[in-house]
Amino acid sequence: MTGNAARTHTTPVVVDSHVAERLAQALRCTTVSYEPSDTAESTEPSDAEFVRLGAHLEQSFPLVHAELELERFGHSRLYRWPGVEPDRVSAILLAHQDVVPVDDLQRWTHPPFAGVVDDEFIWGRGAIDDKSRLIAILEAVESALAAGIRPQHTIYLAFGHDEEVFGDDGAVRMAQRLRESGVHADLLLDEGGVILDDIADGIDRPVASIMVGEKGYATVRLSVSAVGGHSSMPGKQTAVGRIARAVSRIQDHPMPLRLTPVVSDMVTRLRHVMPEYRRRLLRFAGLATPVITRILAARPQTEAMVRTTTAPTVIRGGVKPNVLPQQAEALVNFRILPGDSVESVLAHCRKVVRDADVRIELVGMTSEPSPGKPPGPAFDMIAGLAESVVPGIAVTTGIVPGATDSRHYDDLAATRCNFAPILLTKADVETIHGTDERISLVNYARLIEFNRRLIDQLAAPPRTQGADA
Repeated sequence: MTGNAARTHTTPVVVDSHVAERLAQALRCTTVSYEPSDTAESTEPSDAEFVRLGAHLEQSFPLVHAELELERFGHSRLYRWPGVEPDRVSAILLAHQDVVPVDDLQRWTHPPFAGVVDDEFIWGRGAIDDKSRLIAILEAVESALAAGIRPQHTIYLAFGHDEEVFGDDGAVRMAQRLRESGVHADLLLDEGGVILDDIADGIDRPVASIMVGEKGYATVRLSVSAVGGHSSMPGKQTAVGRIARAVSRIQDHPMPLRLTPVVSDMVTRLRHVMPEYRRRLLRFAGLATPVITRILAARPQTEAMVRTTTAPTVIRGGVKPNVLPQQAEALVNFRILPGDSVESVLAHCRKVVRDADVRIELVGMTSEPSPGKPPGPAFDMIAGLAESVVPGIAVTTGIVPGATDSRHYDDLAATRCNFAPILLTKADVETIHGTDERISLVNYARLIEFNRRLIDQLAAPPRTQGADA
């Protein structure tokens, strides 16, 4: 990727009130994606809210909508910004418009769809995941257009509307359109990695994790049928008891720890900021692999990097305390490490449950982990931009523990990066899909600045005086 030199300017401390308000207004649109099991009544308001959000985008970013080509896929929006050399594609920038439902309204400091702006934060569901990235990209493109900047090669913006329910109607269709058009970009950029404080013992600076792939996804249903009857005459084990035992066996026998090439690269890149005793250990990385995996497994945030994780999430069965249940079931969610597969997860469940009366099957969406590719050629550019926007950080690689829209575009770019240059604490991370989601004015400024600097990197050289019109 080539382009003119980035502007020499400093990162703004915070965004001004007008910029903050544009994001806040987007957060007021209740663009909630519901699982198919949710009632039809709950999905009706969201359709109108997506229309409302689209109108807000078109009103707030007039240059974007005057100069970029826009194709709609339902409520998803695919923008094409033709470059000076339009047949080459420098970047596909992803974000999503939808958000997850809110669980407990009473625990929120401000109502989750009020879009409150105070002296420090912009509050609301989607403030981090993922409307801040969407609006920040548009802020950066609008600013570049106003400055007369044009990319050297074509840039696409792909804003899905159903990422939180796996992207089948949005990202899948947009990716297929790009595939049919023969698009292959230098860079695919999406959500996933951030900059974290206190990521590991002994590392004394924030760490930017630029993810280069993601884990797979599968939900396994365990189910049991029984005769039923009166609770005064139970057999040796009820359907509920049998399901509880199966869940316990799966949870007590997790899939093995394993150091993948991506995580090995992640650790190596952090070696220079580790305490001396750990640097010495890494000199013998082959011998130290079990030690490294145990260190990473000590925290949930890093254990996900070295294991296919197991999370029992739903269990149900029975109708009354004095009636033996005829049906019982449980759902167990797995995030699959590269090197494992959906089928190996099923095989593991069958092996550890060891009960022929427990039915084991997949339900809902599944996806295989992304190929364990090394960082692509544009990785260093993204790393350099991160360091310029948030100085003093360490930069490394990683894999996204969850599922993102970018898995649908994996074959469409030479470099895949899942990253946003926002500096978060553990408490901040817990607000994503949780209570009191918010983004600081400082972090939102970083997001906009990062995207504007990226556009500058991808921009065509300025025209010289006397050039042909």
